Amino acid sequence: MSTEPATSTGRRSAASLPVDNAFAHASSSAMRLLVALLVCIPALAFGAEREFRAAWVATVHNLDWPSRPGLPPATQKAELRAILDRAAQLKLNAILFQVRPASDALYASSREPWSRFLMGTQGVNPGYDPLEFAISEAHSRGIELHAWINPFRAASSTGTPLAPNHIANTHPEWVRRHAGQIWVDPGEPAAREYVLSIFQDIVRRYDVDGIHIDDYFYPYPVKGSSASFPDESTWQKYGVSSGLSRGDWRRDNINKFVQSMYRTVKATRSSVKVGISPFGIWRPGIPATTEAGLDAYGQLYADSRKWLAEGWCDYFSPQLYWSIQPAKQSFPVLLDWWRAQSRGTPVWPGIATERIGAKRPASEIINQIGLTRQGTNSPGHIHWSMKALMRNQGGVADQLRAGPYAEAAQAR
Repeated sequence: MSTEPATSTGRRSAASLPVDNAFAHASSSAMRLLVALLVCIPALAFGAEREFRAAWVATVHNLDWPSRPGLPPATQKAELRAILDRAAQLKLNAILFQVRPASDALYASSREPWSRFLMGTQGVNPGYDPLEFAISEAHSRGIELHAWINPFRAASSTGTPLAPNHIANTHPEWVRRHAGQIWVDPGEPAAREYVLSIFQDIVRRYDVDGIHIDDYFYPYPVKGSSASFPDESTWQKYGVSSGLSRGDWRRDNINKFVQSMYRTVKATRSSVKVGISPFGIWRPGIPATTEAGLDAYGQLYADSRKWLAEGWCDYFSPQLYWSIQPAKQSFPVLLDWWRAQSRGTPVWPGIATERIGAKRPASEIINQIGLTRQGTNSPGHIHWSMKALMRNQGGVADQLRAGPYAEAAQAR
């Protein structure tokens, strides 16, 4: 979970959401949590021979890498090597590397501009190909490299100077300005096809092991604002005649994109894994013990349960950034619910390693990893984010090496 403004990162802070929890069937839930705590302890005594152990490396706003824009290429490379060295030291076997945070590129693209998070100005060539470099360095350490792409965010601020070949300049009819940001309109079929072509280009030209998207589809609601996403033109052009409500039409746009993304990647190179990391709660009140101030289904128009049930990904990583026994949401209850929605797709949750602090010790993360190993033949998890592991936040890296990561594991 990031510490920068949640509206621009692709990650939402659980602490920022106005949530309450009124556990239904309190006695059975309490028993479930007690059992979960008891069974996770022996799981720490052994490793998993096959387990997806990953971390996100965010480039938006220089969260994880590079440490700031404008660094010399040699320094950028040294920082990335250090990240991968730590990943190898911890026996991680996959890195999710953000290569398209805002309709830009941290790779050599003939269609989109170099990201401003590299050299400080969008469109400035860093003098090397970060994705190509990351793949080579990761593979030399036995680590998978998954290219993490944000499909519809075009700029995290309307005040950001944009390069001439940025989508807001080349296709202004596809973009919408909303809440101080710029977004590609998912309701425009040509825009969706364009974004799919970006996915295809990366899979064709780079030896990536996976393609990954997160929780950003239609934008998150802005606190204190009732403004709706300004897609009236596409609604009139494509939505009204569909016979769907506006909400169902928006969800259908995202469903079509997710299904097409999966098919496009698989048709281009079938061995590439496709991963999705949505908001961790599908809808408030589901499962019954859970309440939330955000309805991802109704406000982001993300029917993530459908994507999992339909098998439109190879792994599914809901952002379960809550504790095992919170006063509000429950990590094991949500994990079990998501697993129950799957028809065989592995559920590898995102865990909030970044939130280790006075109220959440590193042992919470260790115990959550133990829970992900229970009741499945395909264990896995992803740390948000690599920065917490780099700085050994709360001693978590030490505890991982001594406990659940004492032995290496192959990625699934």
